[in-house]
Amino acid sequence: MSDAIKHECGIALIRLRKPYQYYIDKYGTALYGANKLYLLMEKQVNRGQDGAGIANIKLDVPPGHRYISRYRSVDQRPVTDIFEKVNKKFRKALKGNRDKAKDAQWLQENIAFTGEVWMGHLRYGTHGANEIENCHPMLRQSNWRSRNLVMAGNFNMTNVDSLFDKLVSLGQHPKEKVDTVTVMEKIGHFLDEENQRVFDRFKGIYENPDLSDIIEDNLDMQRVLHRSCRDFDGGYAMVGMTGYGAAFVARDPAGIRPAYYYADDEVVVVASEKPAIKTAFNVEYSAIQEVQPGHALIIDKYGEYAEQQFVKPTEKRSCSFERIYFSRATDPDIYNERKTLGKLLVPQILEEIDYDLENTVFSYIPNTAETAFFGMVEGLEEYLAKQRKKAIMEGILFEQELDRVLSFRPRIEKLVSKDVKLRTFITDDAQRDDMVSHVYDTTFEVIKKGKDNVVVVDDSIVRGTTLEKSILRMLDRLGPKKIIIVSSAPQIRFPDCYGIDMSKFKEFVGFRAALELLRERNQEDIIDEIYAQCVAAIESGNASNQNYVKALFDPFTHEELSRKVAQIVTPADLNAEVAVVYQTVENLHKACPNHSGDWYFTGNYPTPGGNNVVNKAFVNFMEGKLVRAY
Repeated sequence: MSDAIKHECGIALIRLRKPYQYYIDKYGTALYGANKLYLLMEKQVNRGQDGAGIANIKLDVPPGHRYISRYRSVDQRPVTDIFEKVNKKFRKALKGNRDKAKDAQWLQENIAFTGEVWMGHLRYGTHGANEIENCHPMLRQSNWRSRNLVMAGNFNMTNVDSLFDKLVSLGQHPKEKVDTVTVMEKIGHFLDEENQRVFDRFKGIYENPDLSDIIEDNLDMQRVLHRSCRDFDGGYAMVGMTGYGAAFVARDPAGIRPAYYYADDEVVVVASEKPAIKTAFNVEYSAIQEVQPGHALIIDKYGEYAEQQFVKPTEKRSCSFERIYFSRATDPDIYNERKTLGKLLVPQILEEIDYDLENTVFSYIPNTAETAFFGMVEGLEEYLAKQRKKAIMEGILFEQELDRVLSFRPRIEKLVSKDVKLRTFITDDAQRDDMVSHVYDTTFEVIKKGKDNVVVVDDSIVRGTTLEKSILRMLDRLGPKKIIIVSSAPQIRFPDCYGIDMSKFKEFVGFRAALELLRERNQEDIIDEIYAQCVAAIESGNASNQNYVKALFDPFTHEELSRKVAQIVTPADLNAEVAVVYQTVENLHKACPNHSGDWYFTGNYPTPGGNNVVNKAFVNFMEGKLVRAY
């Protein structure tokens, strides 16, 4: 996106299913698990660059030896930083002990990160400072192996307040009111209760230390997750490890957040994206499974695994922004969906340029919009093929005219390129405006000044800030007659509360467009009415029942809002005419039929908490409160 936003984090889990010595003998290295986790995380670094963390658990090491290891980093390249530290630890320990380099027992008793269970996390900070304390994995410690819990997640909860109150009612004293803490402490609480339940069941039959092993063999992780998560409201894909080696990945009942897994006789591996698993383990895409909504992939201490339901699934509403922008386009399904998104925009584009392909240049920005651009070009080629057929069938063409018809192709140029060394998202708001003007370079002398249209494809248009302050000005310097900005995503109208950092109404140019149209038409009473409804719903505790803000957009067509957005983002001194073309919601669902999460476009939230958040966010906007609504 030309308007950079922060979004959903990345998770990774590896369970080595055979003894540690097996991997040393077969692959010639004690770092097999570390190397695979590094690949999984590097191939998902698009999901989080604010920080990263890993954790590792060893199975069956003798008492007196550390069995849980964790590193976290907020370095500029956190993944590299972490694994350089892991490698350094190995090199240091093996100095003078070269003969032990392939001795699994010695390695596990003397070096950290030699365990069989691995967890990784990549953080995009939508909340909280970019500090190491906010990086996952989080660790809940105990002197009992079966009560230790390590957790990381790609999640946001809309009902943090009620979850916090629940913990207090259980007798806990949480250190913070944030979803990371409340989620881990809630699962930790019911893990403790499950330990106690099994202990009470067997305490008269077995004695310690045997009783510890019996507890680990009989803990019901599905029960723990059901009791912990049944009142969660949000989008989540959570990964957890217990101190005795059992692990799980739990996915929310609407399947909002992605989670995929692969298993064979050597490993069970989980990641947020399929291409990461494909690359790291060189497996066929068909062998990679999706964790089903409301289910958890649970792996026991012996490496046996099963997908088990822990909450009742609802209608699947997986995030469509994953398909449009966040996930890697190397996933074949996502690649084809993005191409389809571009192709479906062609009729609107042709209408906007008055079908004048001869005097139109097509391009894209940023690089992530390239796949949608390819789809648009493919759609243009199909349109031209139909026009050629029509021209030939309607009459005899002279040779020169026939040559022109047969040889004509859409004009494609790389007009804007981004300097990857400059990262606008690391600057504060005061510096950003100046910074963005230096991030992009333009290609000159390919536009016929005053005659050509320029069509530029973007993933989506969120704030419109970069368009107004940078991109449109750069394109205008090329001298086009008209600039058409094309969004492969529909108009963003509502906040997201399940992970994407789009939480405040004032940030959305589509929302601003609706307000301006209402004021122009003297319909400001609609704004006041919605505000009154939202306040009343919040005060009565009924804000989760309905999204009242949807009524703000009802008076306008898709095209009216697009035209107003174009006016808003056009600088006053621009020479070229500007138009904005948005994807329609209907075409989004055609392109991504299995991923219907569209609440940021339609206001149709998949959980009651979403309605509560959108109503509260509107009240915050009206009252000038610059805070998140969840």
